Amino acid sequence: MDLNRATIIGRLTRDPELRSLPSGRSVASFSVATNRMWTNKDSGEKQKQVEYHNAVVWGKQAETAGQYLKKGSRVYIEGRLQTREWTGQDGVKRTRTEIIVDTFIMLDSRASDGGNANTGGSSASNQAYQAPTAADQGPQEVVEEEIKVEDIPF
Repeated sequence: MDLNRATIIGRLTRDPELRSLPSGRSVASFSVATNRMWTNKDSGEKQKQVEYHNAVVWGKQAETAGQYLKKGSRVYIEGRLQTREWTGQDGVKRTRTEIIVDTFIMLDSRASDGGNANTGGSSASNQAYQAPTAADQGPQEVVEEEIKVEDIPF
């Protein structure tokens, strides 16, 4: 059995780019930055490394991401890795690895000013959005009860 899963918690580096396909299906793409920190054994200095992850979300989730996620928003995303290859207009072959998002959770509470990220505590609940399975008739939004960062098992 094989497994292709990606799970990250990070901050959006830009607002989601929401597009509509000719079929009417929505797709949003965004980038998430994750930080890794450690102490250098030899010098004792703190080190920091940033990784950038490209994410793509489809359907109703894409519309939700476009509406509520903003640059700087903290988000948990879960999905599978997919690498695309294409030849650009300049004739150069390009590749891009993306996380095709199945589930995302907005970790920042929604502010009263229309969805801008707020890192402070609030009574607003975090919301999870689950991708539909093949057995579903169409895209459906699954909203779970309140989920707190402390509830995430890692």
